[in-house]
Amino acid sequence: MKIAFFSDSYRPYTSGVVISLETFKKELTALGHNIHLFVPSYPNYRDKEENIFRFKAFPAPTNPDFTIALPLSRRAKSVIRSFQPDIIHVHSPFMLGKLGASYARQLNVPLVFTFHTLYEEYVHYVPLAPKIAKNTTRYFCRNFCNKCDLIIVPTTEIGNYLKGLGVTIPVKKVPTGLNMEEFTQIKTNGSWLRKSYDLGAEEKVLLFVGRLGQEKNLPFLLHAYKEVQEEFPLTSLVLVGGGPEEKNLKYLAKQLGIASKLVFTGALPKEKVIECYYAADLFVFASVTETQGLVLPEAKAAGLPIIALSAYGVKEMVVDGEDGFLITPRLNREKETIAEFAAKIKLVLGQDELRNILCKQAKINAAQYSIRNCALSLEEGYKLAQEIKIKKMSGT
Repeated sequence: MKIAFFSDSYRPYTSGVVISLETFKKELTALGHNIHLFVPSYPNYRDKEENIFRFKAFPAPTNPDFTIALPLSRRAKSVIRSFQPDIIHVHSPFMLGKLGASYARQLNVPLVFTFHTLYEEYVHYVPLAPKIAKNTTRYFCRNFCNKCDLIIVPTTEIGNYLKGLGVTIPVKKVPTGLNMEEFTQIKTNGSWLRKSYDLGAEEKVLLFVGRLGQEKNLPFLLHAYKEVQEEFPLTSLVLVGGGPEEKNLKYLAKQLGIASKLVFTGALPKEKVIECYYAADLFVFASVTETQGLVLPEAKAAGLPIIALSAYGVKEMVVDGEDGFLITPRLNREKETIAEFAAKIKLVLGQDELRNILCKQAKINAAQYSIRNCALSLEEGYKLAQEIKIKKMSGT
């Protein structure tokens, strides 16, 4: 098949959406499909891969690392018509997603949309009243979804969320998979992280990987770590990733008296991120806005147990009591939730036998997210979208 991907973000920007695009493009190409990307441009960045059309774009006011594409290009229209896609797969309901949907109507081809993000949880980046912004976002997402032929969701929980919004078209679950060879064939004991940041062999490492944004709920993590550090002083918290909240988090760490025990690595290349997974003793995750949380199966692939808040897609990524522990957030009782979260971390750090059992099962459970299996499932989704389109055209 010839498949056109439209996305409002791509390299050099780093996010779960970008990783998903890269991962599926590579695997679908290996399966014999032809993928063409339509994405924003970024200053001073040149592509090394082929079949990419870049739209002119400008830096987002609230996040300069992210660029906003201008979906106006005569050449883009010529490129998409010349490509003659069998499927148009959009990865955002906004700028370039809307353009992709328009092209799908013009070319009369199936429109597939992956619901990567709980957009209503990101309205803090929009200069509007939060309640109005959330309601507007829900309305917009529902309408966009119902104009597609098929919606792809990474977890069943997100499929249920969309149905609750009033989405009526077919939904198919296809998580973003992992290249398991990146984890099974790597030869490392995690020494790079410990040497680079002067972490002793006896130091226990709690690891977070992700963007340092408000939606990741990182102040919660710092407060929980403070409680852990009081009982386990030979413990460090390593935050891998960059983002707009880094300065605020460093300030909070000073206020809590834990700044000397925190490590901010900034954004790292994939091979160094994997090194960090293998150096850590436990993966900690407090986000309550994830549709999947790609870092969770990655952590499990490296044999890391996970302590996480139970919300949306995370519920399906962690098997409570088997490869980690899930803590249910207590509404308006955050201190109690923090205490419970910290208690689970201390439980695992204090019991080597328990941690070893969790580690072993984490690796076993990660295998279900093989990228080949996920790509084959997405391929089935494309065939389903074609069948749905044919039925719509025939009026059946």
